[in-house]
Amino acid sequence: MIVGVPKEVKPDEYRVAMIPAGVEELTRAGHQVLIQSGAGLGSGITDEEYARNGAELVPSAANIWKRADMIVKVKEPLPEEWPHMRAGQTVFTYFHFAADEKLTHACLSAGITAIAYETIKDTKGTLPLLTPMSEVAGRMSIQQGAKYLERPQEGRGILLAGVPGVAPANVIVLGGGVVGANAAKTAAGLGANVFILDVNLDRLRYLDDVMPPNVTGLFSNRHNILDCLRTADLVIGAVLIPGAKAPFLVKRDDLKLMPAGAVVIDVAIDQGGCMETSRPTTHAKPTYIVDGIVHYCVTNMPGAVGRTSTYALTNVTLPFALQLANKGPERAVAENPALMAGVNVKGGKVTNAAVAQTFGLECVAM
Repeated sequence: MIVGVPKEVKPDEYRVAMIPAGVEELTRAGHQVLIQSGAGLGSGITDEEYARNGAELVPSAANIWKRADMIVKVKEPLPEEWPHMRAGQTVFTYFHFAADEKLTHACLSAGITAIAYETIKDTKGTLPLLTPMSEVAGRMSIQQGAKYLERPQEGRGILLAGVPGVAPANVIVLGGGVVGANAAKTAAGLGANVFILDVNLDRLRYLDDVMPPNVTGLFSNRHNILDCLRTADLVIGAVLIPGAKAPFLVKRDDLKLMPAGAVVIDVAIDQGGCMETSRPTTHAKPTYIVDGIVHYCVTNMPGAVGRTSTYALTNVTLPFALQLANKGPERAVAENPALMAGVNVKGGKVTNAAVAQTFGLECVAM
């Protein structure tokens, strides 16, 4: 199989979908790997390192898309990449279809097999290809929240940890999954007063056992959310419904309850955001203000720490890429239920129920 790795084109995206060790594994198995020149520089990986491990360096992304049987990426194809997609080609990346109807229709029209990292589910019911980036995003959300709470960034001018004689910040985490747990742990480590909300009582019991004393678990309902917002300095949106659009847990009118200069970091923005006032932003222009509340909604947060994120991501994606290359997509998907769960679009049909429901499309069973 010819496996292609183009350079990411999303603004300020410094990750790359394959490291030299992955190239070596694939070429040893008899596959050809095309890497676009400069694709790894944002993660500190040179073209020479790829070449030493058997990659063919290709100057043009268009040439990689044209030649490759399978494209391995980090982020969803952007509009300038859509014309390169072709029928029968497999694209293996984060898609987050439920947040982008135009991307969904572009992939349907192209006839590709779209295997989404974020919906691959293992036998334990976890999302192994989403987990490492959720860990990064959860921890980064507190870094960014602490920064944008500073007055020069138009925040409240509050130090998360407080100091003796001055109370620490109140951090509200909506969602107790991987993002939420990492955000809560990081905020608690800095000394903030943390509330984490979730609808799963078993998850709340687990978090109660493992979190430090300055983290309080609350059942997520409308009453508790509004109550928390009244004293919130920093709100982390960490809601995930795999494959589906995130629900709005915070409405625009709810912002009036919050202290002026409070900050919201909507990590759920990849799936449409869990706050009604959220809209996608970039690392170059990460924030905007609505009703006195600072919003940070960067859609590729882990891309800013490309070195860490690339290695964390490829640790989990490579085994699946090898299966797809060694067996071919049809057989690999048929033999591995985890990969089957990752197929969102195939041959012009939607195969993921959550995506189909979001856009009112027919879902064709795999």
